[in-house]
Amino acid sequence: MMKTRILPAILALSLALPGVAMASSDAEVPAETQAAIRTMLAEQGYEVRQIQTEDGLFEAYALKDGKRYEIYINAQMEIVDSKRDD
Repeated sequence: MMKTRILPAILALSLALPGVAMASSDAEVPAETQAAIRTMLAEQGYEVRQIQTEDGLFEAYALKDGKRYEIYINAQMEIVDSKRDD
């Protein structure tokens, strides 16, 4: 009985918190967009592993020269930020 009350409360709380960023999986990124991102990054030497959306940007997880990167891309297919994962 308690479990049935906790889950809706957690869901409601997560939707009510404006500062919580939610990412969607690459299954929710259109195939054409995924292909464009993969092509663009491959031309720059990246091997894209996963693509998600977060905060209105596409977030690509990729490898280059054995290092992991998070690359943020806007709707105009411009890289707006990148971070190296250590």
